[in-house]
Amino acid sequence: MKHFHPDTFRNCTLGLLLGRAALLKDRIIDTHMEPYGITAAQFKVLIIMAQYAVDTPAELCRHLSLDSGSMTRMLDRLEQKNLLIRQRSEADRRQVRLVLTDDGLALADELPIIGTNAMNQLAGEISPQELRTLEDILKKILLAAGDPITIMRLGEK
Repeated sequence: MKHFHPDTFRNCTLGLLLGRAALLKDRIIDTHMEPYGITAAQFKVLIIMAQYAVDTPAELCRHLSLDSGSMTRMLDRLEQKNLLIRQRSEADRRQVRLVLTDDGLALADELPIIGTNAMNQLAGEISPQELRTLEDILKKILLAAGDPITIMRLGEK
């Protein structure tokens, strides 16, 4: 179904609203993570590692839509903060595995609480039904676009 047309595109706010909501979400997470010295981008890496057992830079790149150079810099910062280490795979020395340190694991235990508070701040003004509808619509958009991470996650349920 085609909802948009070049003649009326100037009135289209969908892209703007999606982008602004993502920026606001990251700003809220930044605020909640400030006491820990962690950014929203670093939060995302840690929570994906902890909740989805993602343990390679390539897999993190796919989850976060980052290029390998950006991911390398991100992992360098997290390693400097003693939250993760890189280990060469025993089976294939070319492959690097990411492992949360004790400090990283301790912080990972806090991330669901921090994330809950941040998401409640973001979505606190909408009803539970509106939240379910919003999530359903976003999933439908992502699935229709062939988003591999959404397809993978929904396939697990």
